[in-house]
Amino acid sequence: MHGLTSVIVVTANSGALSVECIDRVLKSSATIELIVVDNASSDGHTEAIESRFGRDERLRILRSPQNIGFGPACNQGRAHARGDWLLILNPDCLLETDTIERLRAAALDEPQAGLFGVRVVDPRGNGEKASRRRDPTLRRALNTLSGLSRLERRWPGLAGIEMPQLATGTEHEAVDAVSGACLFVRAEVFDAVGGFDEEYFLHCEDLDLCRRIRDAGFEVVHVPSIALRHEQGSSSQRRPLFVSRHKHRGMWRYFRKFDPAARNPILRGLVWSGIWTHFLIKALGNGWKQWRRNSIAIREK
Repeated sequence: MHGLTSVIVVTANSGALSVECIDRVLKSSATIELIVVDNASSDGHTEAIESRFGRDERLRILRSPQNIGFGPACNQGRAHARGDWLLILNPDCLLETDTIERLRAAALDEPQAGLFGVRVVDPRGNGEKASRRRDPTLRRALNTLSGLSRLERRWPGLAGIEMPQLATGTEHEAVDAVSGACLFVRAEVFDAVGGFDEEYFLHCEDLDLCRRIRDAGFEVVHVPSIALRHEQGSSSQRRPLFVSRHKHRGMWRYFRKFDPAARNPILRGLVWSGIWTHFLIKALGNGWKQWRRNSIAIREK
């Protein structure tokens, strides 16, 4: 339906922030419908959303009996959406009343764009680096890790994953990828590329979607003048090991799909080892922190 924005929010034990997120969406000045896809939550906040906003005809709640992952849940929401634009929004993100209206206005100025992202900021107002980024190839990752990316102004071939500071006054900027916390995507473009790749469970599916939209001939555009507050971690903080495992699994899938280095069996093996060694280190670190917290709690009793 032309002029209608379908907002898709996926929840999975997303906590009280999800209720505030839904409240903000329903207060939007734009014409919207809101589709909440719940991935088998048990924290009671999906029921709270239904109790508080259930009479609003713009809201529809779809419940999954199991956690099917972020991308598959978004695709499920898309199947019920009627808008000509989709806003895929994390449940820990808080819109302003005019955010969607401004995104639709930006879309009129950039008819060649298939997907838009905004300047995502933390609760202190600091911009997140993921708001605008390059494709995370092995070469760029090595440039970043080695520090060589600091020389990219002189030698562009040494560019890393992070992009240089945005020039003041930039209104719209074509980039490789934007933050998956807020994806404003043309519905027909989303359909043309087949939606999210459902082989990702959580993390990197946003990078994958941006890449396929660009490969289909559309631009991915960052709009720095529109800010979105991202509280971060409403679900991930409860299950850090679960989230970390799927993040590393997503990194491995993205590398295999898109990085030319994956064609080399030696590099492929090294990257696999590096990804899962990093996961193991993160898991051991999280375990140590949890053990210390438990030890302190026991001593304080």
